[in-house]
Amino acid sequence: MTTLREAADEFLAQHRIAVAGVSRDEKQPANLIYRRLRDTGHDVYAVNPNAEEVEGDACYATVGDVPVALDGIVVVTTPEIAERVVADAHDAGVPRVWLHRGIGEGSSSETAVDFCTEHGMAVIPGGCPNMFGATSDPGHRCMRVLLQLSGKVPREV
Repeated sequence: MTTLREAADEFLAQHRIAVAGVSRDEKQPANLIYRRLRDTGHDVYAVNPNAEEVEGDACYATVGDVPVALDGIVVVTTPEIAERVVADAHDAGVPRVWLHRGIGEGSSSETAVDFCTEHGMAVIPGGCPNMFGATSDPGHRCMRVLLQLSGKVPREV
């Protein structure tokens, strides 16, 4: 097993990352993740079938519509939608998946995690990129500790 921090560091070391679940509402968690990744030098791609543009950038309906090969995807949707996004990511050749989970239910489901594992995709089944590295802030780092203590965010993946 790998620690969540090690998995997060490896994921965030990638350059081309999509964020599924971004919204035209800039206050949504996916949008904050999107902005932080973009602001820390990642090539970041928005995925939402209901928007053509978010955060001033083009938005793609599916992972397969993104015009470059992706290194990873952060999924910030309901678990049911996450299962479809993970399958789309596999079809598009995305090797890494981060299923977001903060305080609420999050995106992770056993089905999505099992799909990733069975198809050789590295998967982080909880937490948030904003809890680690250059994208982090004190509030998210504190939240990571509390969520790990409560068992809502894994210590190992």
